Amino acid sequence: MSESLRQLGNAVNRRAFLSQAGTGIGAAALSSLLASDAAAGSPSTGTGVPHFAPRAKRVIYLFMSGGPSHVDLFDPKPLLTARDGEPIPAELIRNHQFAMIKSDQPKIKGSPYRFAAHGESGNVVSSLLPHLAEEADALAIVRSLHTNTFNHDPAVMFMNTGDVRFGRPAMGAWLSYGLGSENRDLPGFVVLASGVNTNQPLLEAYWGSGFLPTHHQGVQFRNQGQPVLYVKNPEGLDDRVRRDMIDVINEANRMHLADVGDPEIRTRIEQYEMAYRMQMSVPELTDLSTEAAATHELYGTQPGQVAFSNNCLLARRLIERGVRFVQLYHKGWDSHATLQNDHERQCRETDKPIAALLSDLRQRGLLEDTLIIWGGEFGRTPMAQGQGAGYGRDHHPHGFTMWLAGAGVRAGTTHGSTDEFGYFAVENKVHVHDLHATVLHILGIDHERLVYRLRGRDFRLTDVHGEVVEDLLA
Repeated sequence: MSESLRQLGNAVNRRAFLSQAGTGIGAAALSSLLASDAAAGSPSTGTGVPHFAPRAKRVIYLFMSGGPSHVDLFDPKPLLTARDGEPIPAELIRNHQFAMIKSDQPKIKGSPYRFAAHGESGNVVSSLLPHLAEEADALAIVRSLHTNTFNHDPAVMFMNTGDVRFGRPAMGAWLSYGLGSENRDLPGFVVLASGVNTNQPLLEAYWGSGFLPTHHQGVQFRNQGQPVLYVKNPEGLDDRVRRDMIDVINEANRMHLADVGDPEIRTRIEQYEMAYRMQMSVPELTDLSTEAAATHELYGTQPGQVAFSNNCLLARRLIERGVRFVQLYHKGWDSHATLQNDHERQCRETDKPIAALLSDLRQRGLLEDTLIIWGGEFGRTPMAQGQGAGYGRDHHPHGFTMWLAGAGVRAGTTHGSTDEFGYFAVENKVHVHDLHATVLHILGIDHERLVYRLRGRDFRLTDVHGEVVEDLLA
């Protein structure tokens, strides 16, 4: 088999390429550039970024898929407890739609959890998150987020891409496009998923490249089996034969690129090279058994387990190796019923590993140039959905909480507020576009200048919106 491939490779050699492409020295130069880019694994984007000195080099985005309840985790509202069971004021919800609540005047629901100030900063954290409370001084808690939509798929899309519609690049793809990769053997954007299976799917469009070249899309690492599909050679196929195959395929792709000029062919060449290198780098990277026992105790990890804790540890290993953007999706926060059971389970699974991640990054000197983001696509209503122990909370886009930590962030602060019911963001409001502008700023990017021209228009992550939230910057 290897000999046949070598014969085919000889048939499509450099001389044949130049004669068939018909562009002489120009074709040779193009081939040389493509080979150089493929070897580097980080093709030049021509974007001219960073635009100024970055505070952070990389991002870990902890995405709590489904919508955590801000009034049960970070935004205490004594009025909800005092008026528990009363109808919500009609003027507060006038003309508002809900995903599941059917009542014209749903009832207020106070949180059953205690809130306390922690650390020197006095940042307030719920009793559901005792480990994160120990890291309160590292957090910049934003209580005044608001978004454009109250249904999951468009809201997750909007939080990740700046648009409710399919086809726009995710934030990680924009950063890969703007900043490239720091590791030639790994993608610049990696996605990890965990949590309970629900009716709310995780769509690949959430980490897609949209209209950007496809090598900027997120690559999902799996929790079981091969960490990346087909990362191992099939039985009977060794590395030498695989290398021969890729060389022949790439030579044919270079010929096709010279003929038609389609940039996606260039991407295909680069991705073949990346996939080959990942066959060597990924198995070692994802083998958590090499970590010290003390590290496993810190995170609560067990090698081979499918868990958010394992993904947090893997995220640290990924950024250590130069991955630009790591996004962890943890499913199961969509608590329309049995909210207490659901949120208590979710917090048990995420609280300790998130605190461990912050502590571990700090000890290794990585927190000083890594930005951490925590949050979901929206919050949850201050009114109950359902009654008794089976109550839940509906989707809530008008005011909710996220937090940032690490590089470039004014740690130990609480920014903005919702009204006394926790319904509307009212003070120092932060729109999703503002969050995106701020994240890009921390990475040295002017959000108005990171653009991609398509069909006569300059597109960007923040569209035509967004203001940097200066109060969040260190």
